[in-house]
Amino acid sequence: MKLGVRAIVVGLLAACALVGFSAAFALAAGADSGPAQTTTTTTTTTTTESVPATPPAPAPPPTEPAPPPRQLGIPGGVTIASVDVGGLLPYQAASLVRSSFAKPLVLAVSPNRKVRLSPEALGAKPAVDKAVSRARFSRPGASVPLHVWVSRDRIRGYVESLGREVDRAPVSAQLVLRGATVRATRSVDGRRLERVAGSRAIRIALKTNARSPIPLSFSVLKPKVAEDTLGPAVVIMRGSNTLRYYVGPKLARTFGVATGQSAYPTPTGNFEIVTMQRNPWWYPPPSDWAADSDPVPPGPGNPLGTRWMGISAPYVGIHGTPDSASIGYSASHGCVRMRIPDAEWLFQHVKVGTPVFIVSK
Repeated sequence: MKLGVRAIVVGLLAACALVGFSAAFALAAGADSGPAQTTTTTTTTTTTESVPATPPAPAPPPTEPAPPPRQLGIPGGVTIASVDVGGLLPYQAASLVRSSFAKPLVLAVSPNRKVRLSPEALGAKPAVDKAVSRARFSRPGASVPLHVWVSRDRIRGYVESLGREVDRAPVSAQLVLRGATVRATRSVDGRRLERVAGSRAIRIALKTNARSPIPLSFSVLKPKVAEDTLGPAVVIMRGSNTLRYYVGPKLARTFGVATGQSAYPTPTGNFEIVTMQRNPWWYPPPSDWAADSDPVPPGPGNPLGTRWMGISAPYVGIHGTPDSASIGYSASHGCVRMRIPDAEWLFQHVKVGTPVFIVSK
C-alpha cells in the first residue's frame, strides 16, 4: 500500500517537471521570434506610408543691445562760462549759472574808489537754458560757452554818464595876491575817462562772465598854464601910488603912478587887461566932469599919452599922461596914470589877459 502511494507521488512529480520544462522551452522560443516580427512590421509601415518632413524652425532675429539708461545729470567736470556744473541736474545748473551771472561788475575808478554795476542795469541777457542743454550732452570736462546779448548803446550811454562824473578838468597855475604880494598857485593835471576802452572792457566782462575788478583808463589833460610858464602881473597900490610889475611870482620893476581922486577913486579888486591901444583917441566918459568935453585925437595933448591898457573895470585903464607932475598923487578921475616912457615900456611887457590887482595900500 505504501509502495503504491509512493509511486503515485513520484509520478506526479515527474509530470510536473515535464510540464515545467515544456513551458520554459516555449517561453524561450517566443523570445527569439518576437524581435524579427516587430522589425518586419516597422519596415513595412515605413515603406508603405508617406509622412511629411517637419520644416526646421527659423533662426531668431539678432537682438540689439539695450540702450543705456538716459542720463539726467550733467557729466562731471563740465563748466558753463567757468561755472562748474558737473553732476548737477539741469535746473540746478541753470540756477547756479544765473546766480553767477547776476553778480555785479566792479569798475575801479581809482585805487580808493570802485563802482558796482549790475548786468541787468545794462540790459545784458544770458542764454542760460541753451548753454545748460548743450552741457547735458557734452563730454566730461568740457567747457561750454555762455552766449550773452548786450546792448552797445546802453553800455556807451552808461560809460558816458560815468565819464561826466569822474572826469576832472585841468587847473592852470595862476597869480594871486596875498596881501600886497603876488603868489603863484600850482597847476593840476586833469583827466578824461577813455570811453571806448571802458565800454569794450565791460562788454568782454559780460560775455565771458568775468567778475574781476575792471580798471578804467584815463587820458591826462594838461593845464594851459604851468607854474614855470606864468606870465606877468600888475599890482597897483592905491595908497602909495605905486605900480609893481611881476614876472610870475617875482617882482621885476616898480613905477610911480597917479591914482584917482577921493571923488573919483580907482576901484580896488582883481581885474585883467581887456584892451590895448597905441596912440589912442580920448573919448569923454559918461561922467559929470567930462560932460562938456570933446574927443581928443592922438598927439602931444592927448590925456592918455601914447598908450592905453584898459582893464575890466568900466572906463578905467592904465595909460600915459602928459602931466608928469601928477605922478605920486591921487589926481586922476579913476584911471592909473604913468609917465609916457613908463607906460610905453609896460605896454611892451603885458598882454590882453594880464591880471591887474588893485589894493588900497
